[in-house]
Amino acid sequence: MKRVEFTNTVLRDGHQSLAATRMRTEQMLPALADLDALGFYQLETWGGATIDSCLRYLGENPFERISALKNGAPKTPHGMLLRGQNIVQYTSFPDDVVEAFVRCTADRGMDVLRIFDALNDPRNLETSIRATLAAGKHARGEICYTISPVHTVEAFVDFGEALVDLGCQSVSIKDMAGLITPKVAHDLVAALKKRVGVPVILHSHDTAGLASSSYLAAIDAGVDVVETSIVPFANGTSQPDTLRMMALLEGHPRRPDYDRERLARLRAHFEEVYAELRAFTSPANERVDVDILTYQVPGGMLSNFRNQLKEQGMAERYNEVLKEMPVVRAALGYIPLVTPTSQIVGTQAMLNVKFGRWKMISQPAQDVVLGKYGKTPGPVDGELLSLVEKQSGKKAVTVRPADLLEPGMPALRDKLKEKGWPGDDEIAVLFAMFPVETEKLLRGEKPVEPKPGLQDHGTAGPQDKAAAMHTTSGHARTKKYVMHIEGKKHQVEVEEVA
Repeated sequence: MKRVEFTNTVLRDGHQSLAATRMRTEQMLPALADLDALGFYQLETWGGATIDSCLRYLGENPFERISALKNGAPKTPHGMLLRGQNIVQYTSFPDDVVEAFVRCTADRGMDVLRIFDALNDPRNLETSIRATLAAGKHARGEICYTISPVHTVEAFVDFGEALVDLGCQSVSIKDMAGLITPKVAHDLVAALKKRVGVPVILHSHDTAGLASSSYLAAIDAGVDVVETSIVPFANGTSQPDTLRMMALLEGHPRRPDYDRERLARLRAHFEEVYAELRAFTSPANERVDVDILTYQVPGGMLSNFRNQLKEQGMAERYNEVLKEMPVVRAALGYIPLVTPTSQIVGTQAMLNVKFGRWKMISQPAQDVVLGKYGKTPGPVDGELLSLVEKQSGKKAVTVRPADLLEPGMPALRDKLKEKGWPGDDEIAVLFAMFPVETEKLLRGEKPVEPKPGLQDHGTAGPQDKAAAMHTTSGHARTKKYVMHIEGKKHQVEVEEVA
């Protein structure tokens, strides 16, 4: 049988899941030669929260990181995580901005783009997949795995086929919360292998302690690739450790044979890096958390609930908020809990408990109800839809959300030139997503690191006290919203993810 291959995530998801995405490029460089020599299927080195973290905390140009890592590990394909029409932010961008971002990423040398949508709406993936293929790069379509009455093996396989129809050259099961069980992993992989006709990959997190056993089941079912990391940036809310997976496959006909000496050397290096980043790590993310099986909250987000509720004077209502999350999720059409939907559901659950169910509805939750994030997997609760339409004075949209957006690149270039900054596409797409942080980078300002607090998913590391419980990257800013409470309008300020 063909050996299963491993993708290594230590330079992206590994430190994003366990150390707040704070690993600097200079800390990565000494590991590149060994990582490149090991012969992994792919190195995941960019995307997700890394772009935000580079700008906001590390004072790095994220595009220059791609070049540095590619130069240091040129033989192994490099991959990144892309949120479809959201790029690496939390809102949709016009098609031309998405296309420019993909083009810039490809020009810097990125080989594989892992493209997902929080709702598994293929319409939100069309542009990024098309742009990836136009740039001559590999488009890997992601199936966001979750559990609900409307999420079945058959539904996931249908979506996998839709990804291939859009042009994806491989399909991955993205188990962001570590929920997939061995039996489901086996059945889903087997079904995909029969029908999609492209390589199938399984990506999971060991948050609930299931990932390694689910990987084994998937390998028996014929999965082509599983994703691992390297201790100490492995296990817990990250991916299983590479050596651990090799040991679990001892005697298996599909077991790969990666150089143990190099892996040991890499572990020694990353132990030093982990110690340097200790302020951004937490024991809560290093242990098995079975609560995730009940509430399906990704990564270490549960731990941040306690801190946020305490700040809100609601510490004693922790269990009420957790129990409200499935209610909110069902009403919003059983949306998968992944960035940004996990934060939307968590915030709305807190509002429901604090003010009464649906007495205060956050703007992002309203946008989900109104179809501005895309088509939800299940129907939105009818009464909630009527309430939001009445309060907002808007009707739900049924078109692809990005069809409602005007082209953005010309205005971005003009605005940058007016400010006296370079108007090239790299700067323009960064400015589109992170305007304040990009201007600071251009001015050469050094970021001010916030004092660490508790962590959540996404960066899954410590957050400053201002970070709201729904944040995934620890980056909070104040936004003003108009809330409707018992028919009356109230303007409020909310700490929200940038």
